[in-house]
Amino acid sequence: MHYHISVSDPQSHFLQITYTVPEISSDSIEIQLPAWRPGRYEIQNFAKNIQFIEAISGTDQKLPIHKVTKDRWRVVTDGQKEIRIKYAYYAAIQNAGTSYVDEELWYLNFINFCMYTEGRISEPYTIRLDLPENYSIACGLPFVGENRLYARNFYQLVDSPLLASATLQRREYLVRGVEFKIWMHGNLKPNWWRIVRDFRRFSREQIATMGEFPEANYHFLNLILPNAFYHGVEHQNSTMIVLGPDDEGEGLYSDLLGVSSHELFHTWNVIRIRPKELLPYDFTKENYFRTCFVVEGCTTYYGDLFLRRAGVFNDEAYVKELQVYMKRHFENNGQSRQSLADSSFDLWLDGYEKGIPNRKVSVYHKGALVAMILDLYLRKKTNHAQSLDDVMKLLWVRFGRPFVGYTLEDYIGIVEEVAGETLEWYWHDCIFTSEPLESRLNEALAFVGLQMSTFSNGNIQLDVLDDFKAMQQREIWLATAQSKTDLEEEDEAV
Repeated sequence: MHYHISVSDPQSHFLQITYTVPEISSDSIEIQLPAWRPGRYEIQNFAKNIQFIEAISGTDQKLPIHKVTKDRWRVVTDGQKEIRIKYAYYAAIQNAGTSYVDEELWYLNFINFCMYTEGRISEPYTIRLDLPENYSIACGLPFVGENRLYARNFYQLVDSPLLASATLQRREYLVRGVEFKIWMHGNLKPNWWRIVRDFRRFSREQIATMGEFPEANYHFLNLILPNAFYHGVEHQNSTMIVLGPDDEGEGLYSDLLGVSSHELFHTWNVIRIRPKELLPYDFTKENYFRTCFVVEGCTTYYGDLFLRRAGVFNDEAYVKELQVYMKRHFENNGQSRQSLADSSFDLWLDGYEKGIPNRKVSVYHKGALVAMILDLYLRKKTNHAQSLDDVMKLLWVRFGRPFVGYTLEDYIGIVEEVAGETLEWYWHDCIFTSEPLESRLNEALAFVGLQMSTFSNGNIQLDVLDDFKAMQQREIWLATAQSKTDLEEEDEAV
């Protein structure tokens, strides 16, 4: 399979795409455009951005093509062994899951506009880009020539976003043999020394905790806008992040750290440790699953926790982030009637909209809080001998590394194996019902010297208690996974 992508008029925001299908042996083929993208579990109907489409034979004759669904076409091959599908796609939106082209930038999410031929989704692809001469490319796909990329199958292709521009900025760092690249596009002058130092620290902490990294290299693709924005999407060996405004203030930098650490942990949690219902992805329809509280909740919890363990955040900054989760849950969704598991399932219905009052909860915010409750309960019960770290590592070894997919029952089994007991209270109060979370949360927080207070006006505040024993427990909870000597020697060498 082959894709040729060009932009004849950057101001129009249209991609001109030619999809070549070789080795055809049937009277007709069907080609499918995805209806959704990994990382955002809602139907998005990318086909609405296709302006026109046509099928061309090897002798440049038009072939019959017509729709069979909203995003699927049937082509009568007329005995042709190879055909080309030509179409134009409107790429004019800048968020972490879209595509955009203009005079300065190509930002491509192949999931938006690339098709596959029914029955041939596992075949390899090459992609040729007609880029301006002075453009450089940031992408997790391997190069097979100038402006030519290779994907071993459709799944890898559409899980590898791309930035290309003459003004891309880049820095690199190495952790345990893994090459990391940080790419920036936007009107800013990054403090690269600080960025590389902090990114190395949280990357090192995550790999030390999980024991190994799933990929040989990794790309942080950052698009910095002049307007306020915050969005990130995980991918196989990269993440696409869109942030703003480009004022280079501490708020922008804190957002960059938080979303980058979150998305990096997704390299284990969902890219490889994936719910069985999503393996493999079916891009034509909803893929329902009830464990998004693991996918996004645990990742949200760990994103900031790793920043604290790595020394990028201090205690004050970390407590501030915890308070954000609490305020967003209790002030917005504390009275919601839907369970966390049901809200996971209903992401496909309205998970990314505000929705009606007191219905759903956030798999991110409540998911992070119940992950913390579980982590602190395991630590208290075992004097820190067991924790949520052990749950995630078992998920990795049994389901992520072999890439076989886990079920809700598998997750429950691993949690209770680590706990050494059944946890009916946890599943009932935190996951499968809409029981109020305040008492369970404060019981867990007390172990590490924290307390959440709810005021009469509904506001939430998280306080640090002056308790020496609890402070000791908090230090253990937030301790790095590596020895300080190793960290100091590595930092000094760098």
